[in-house]
Amino acid sequence: MKRNKTLYRLLILSGFILINAGILYGISQVIAYLNSGADRSKMLHIENDRTRSYIPEITWESLENSGRPIEAATQKAIEEDYLDAWYVKNNAFYTGDDVGIFDHYTASARTKIGDLLAVNKEQQTTIEATTIAHHLSLEFYSADGTLAVLTDRNVSGVERIFKNKEFVLERNFNDDYKLILLLEDGFWRIRHFEKIANTTHTPSYTPVSLDTALLEGINYYPQMSPWDTFGDKFSSDTLSKDFKIVKDLRLNSVRIFVGYEDFGKAHVSQHKLAKLTTLLDEAEKEGVKVIVTLFDFYGDYRLQDWTLTNAHLKSIVTSIKDHPALLAWDLKNEPDLDFDNRGEREVLSWLSHSINYLKELDPKHPITIGWSSPENALLLENKVDIVSYHYYRDLEDLASAHTILTNATSKPVVLQEFGMSSYRGLWNPFGNNKKDQAAYYTEFFKTQKRDSIDYLSWTLFDFGDIPNRVAGDLPWRKNKQACFGIIDNLGVKVDAYSIIKHR
Repeated sequence: MKRNKTLYRLLILSGFILINAGILYGISQVIAYLNSGADRSKMLHIENDRTRSYIPEITWESLENSGRPIEAATQKAIEEDYLDAWYVKNNAFYTGDDVGIFDHYTASARTKIGDLLAVNKEQQTTIEATTIAHHLSLEFYSADGTLAVLTDRNVSGVERIFKNKEFVLERNFNDDYKLILLLEDGFWRIRHFEKIANTTHTPSYTPVSLDTALLEGINYYPQMSPWDTFGDKFSSDTLSKDFKIVKDLRLNSVRIFVGYEDFGKAHVSQHKLAKLTTLLDEAEKEGVKVIVTLFDFYGDYRLQDWTLTNAHLKSIVTSIKDHPALLAWDLKNEPDLDFDNRGEREVLSWLSHSINYLKELDPKHPITIGWSSPENALLLENKVDIVSYHYYRDLEDLASAHTILTNATSKPVVLQEFGMSSYRGLWNPFGNNKKDQAAYYTEFFKTQKRDSIDYLSWTLFDFGDIPNRVAGDLPWRKNKQACFGIIDNLGVKVDAYSIIKHR
């Protein structure tokens, strides 16, 4: 009996100890959670969203300050939290939703933002904005590592104002800011932000002339990889052979296409850049100049996407801008075909911005846009160096369309795409054939010689397979698109080849 009582006492004591240990563990976990702040990985995915759609250029102009030296890891953390703060603030002013504001601004700064959001809501005003570049200087970093004072100069960007959901205006800005950031719960939160200066920046560049007396060229894809020049079938031997053909035709240039997604969007593939350089090298060996068409198959244009397209543009342009084979930049192929789906204002705004940035990156090479028709060719004429248009209509009206353009601008006018499909078959039994195509080129060169038209024909080869994203999946469209070449699928040079060569 006495032994049972002792056993019961031991069990009660053990239970008491275990219960108290559990309580103490729970309290410690609560305290640890409260001290740790928000979990970055679960913070509304703001950081992941920002890095996918908002990557403005950051330049640290100075880290010298009156406080202690800043650690590299702290500098990186400040930079990332600071950009996140811009991202959530811009998103708040656009959507009216303050998601993420708590995590990136202290109480006093949140009050300021909240007041502005309330005013915008009352006035039914929406602001869509993005910053493009920041230039940071560290003015002070506290001894305990919890306070930083920054100056951000020449914060460049764009904002659009909407009233009652109607567009009012778009403006570029270039502002200077003074900021105080505090380290709270593991975040560098903005405590104070103040605009201390703003300037109007109007880009000014000298027009660049076309470095050839007469542009005579052809649009180019390798025969075995149409619309996929830099894919798995890429071969320097193929390029060398093809550019020898271009030289045999007595042409001086080719137009190629760089896909936005194909090259990696904002994070451009070095492997793809190496292939692009190889293409230019092979063209240079044959004395062929290259017009590089950028942003092929890109179609977003939203303001939120601009820092991504800037990053893409910078990677490609800085990689090849000094190559001797480079003749000109074609910013975008047929962007006017996106007017209906994306909106003319949205497309033109992106084009205008991208031209400015491209000229900043490379002021030496001329820029053009490959408009789908002569009617749209004068859009942004004041910004481009070459006016380019495409023409797939009857040749009888070509001279008139070209003359209208040359009379309207002092800049070179290039017929950038033209040609005739020679497909006659099951899906188009009454279509044109190779002899019709030859007659077409014969007639074209009469007009071209008389009016000294700069041109690039479409295209060098017939193709065996046309991707659906180019012509859809309807066979009559795909077969027509496959047969614009002057060398057929068997490698035979058709009549049009001789007409071009002996023009």
